[in-house]
Amino acid sequence: MLDDLGATLLDVVRGGPDAEREVGGLVIHDPLDEAVYPPHALVLGVGLAAPDDLVALLRHLGEHGATGLVVREPVPAAAAVLDAADASGVALLGLSRGATWAQLAALLRTVLAEGDVGVDDAESLGGLPSGDLFAVANAVAALLDAPVTIEDRSSRVLAFSVRQDEADDSRVETVLGRRVPERYARMLTERGVFRDLYRSSDPVRVDPLPIGYAGLTMPRVAIAVRAGDEVLGSIWAAMEAPLDDRRIASLRDAAKLTALHLLRVRAGSDVRRRIRTDLLSTALEGGPGAREALERLGLGSQAVVVLGVTARPDDGERSVAGDVVEASERERLSDAFALHLQSAHPASAVALIGDVAYGLLPSGSDGEERAERIARAFVEKVGRRTAAVAAVGPVAPSAGGVARSREVVDRVLRVLRVGDPRGTGGPRVARFADVQAASLVLELRDVVAARGDTIAGPLARLVDYDAEHGAGLVATLRAWLDAFGDVTAAAGAEFVHPNTFRYRLRRVAQVGGIDLDDPEARFGVMLQLRVLAPGDGTG
Repeated sequence: MLDDLGATLLDVVRGGPDAEREVGGLVIHDPLDEAVYPPHALVLGVGLAAPDDLVALLRHLGEHGATGLVVREPVPAAAAVLDAADASGVALLGLSRGATWAQLAALLRTVLAEGDVGVDDAESLGGLPSGDLFAVANAVAALLDAPVTIEDRSSRVLAFSVRQDEADDSRVETVLGRRVPERYARMLTERGVFRDLYRSSDPVRVDPLPIGYAGLTMPRVAIAVRAGDEVLGSIWAAMEAPLDDRRIASLRDAAKLTALHLLRVRAGSDVRRRIRTDLLSTALEGGPGAREALERLGLGSQAVVVLGVTARPDDGERSVAGDVVEASERERLSDAFALHLQSAHPASAVALIGDVAYGLLPSGSDGEERAERIARAFVEKVGRRTAAVAAVGPVAPSAGGVARSREVVDRVLRVLRVGDPRGTGGPRVARFADVQAASLVLELRDVVAARGDTIAGPLARLVDYDAEHGAGLVATLRAWLDAFGDVTAAAGAEFVHPNTFRYRLRRVAQVGGIDLDDPEARFGVMLQLRVLAPGDGTG
């Protein structure tokens, strides 16, 4: 890390790089929040300048095994600060003036991502590092002697070359916004540029477009990037001079090379996702491979909390098209959950297994409470678009506890997906302690369904009587039990007069042969109503 960034951004104030100790993750210090530190964390001390604050933080980081602390130069060189750095074993680094924290964080994450699981960037395509679209864009720009952008099918900029300042204002706006502005994309569509581009394998000349007070854009030359019949994107060059045969041939060759790099980027992303899913699945299942899987995910020595996110099922009719849309929604929900957890802790891991997006979040002293806050914030963010529910498992102090925590998460998710039988929707985020009773009822339903048990005894007599006479005695009994014997409240729930309700309640006791003053009898029919006849009591 210091070899790559030291000369430009970082200076070592105290301590030295330890060749046998890797940086395990990046944490931005916030004095108002209790951070969860990955092993050997590098901490960015934004806004820290007072020596007393530095001393206190260095001691705190030493207790949590952090590797280094970065603060803005000039770093206070007080003896107490240097002694605290020596005593804690935390390297103290200074961020050069003029560099921003956002730049440092982005570059550090790039350096730390070089050893990500499943990534091998030693391969080259056409003499360029595989998947390096910026290198491809610069190579194409050198061949055409013009600034170049590589874009996907949605006109998002995947990479761009140098010399963009030689183009017009629309190109600068495109590069800064990382996509073609909507007004220019609309003009290109109206003129049939995209239609001609995606139908032909030859370069397409684009005439200048009006850009307001600045006049007209420079002419463009574009060519589609294909893999077989599939259009992956396009290459756009801003150039005044018309293309000659040599440049046309160069642009065609560049499109083929770009296709290989785009496929390599897609394949690399798919491989990383599959490997991460396999590792997380192995960790959640437990067994002899769980510890190794956690270590490869970077979570081997930390206590973690298992979280699960899924969507409540749609009660509408099922179809093939609906299943495809639902699968796509699950993918988007999983990706959004991964991004949300990454913002909470960079060492977290998320994978979609079945229809549940499971996450592993490193745990601090308030593991479950913090995880619940994070899950609740995520559900509130996506709640307007999808009926997502989230479960928080108990803290797993080691690899052996991860599988147990996952089992608890599955039990909680089942309750949340069923919802409240009274029709109120029920909670959307919960821990096991919140839904234990409902989980036990669902498990009892599984037992009676497996045995083939049916309603018997007093409740069966009430069900038969209602089926023959339509008297609503089961509904009367349910309302009375739910109201804890309050006739007025139960009558209001059934929209009848209290005297009418009292008459029906006497009929319940007579027809069913139930002693409603007996607590055991009341509990028995209440259990039957919950387990054997959920809903309206018709079985």
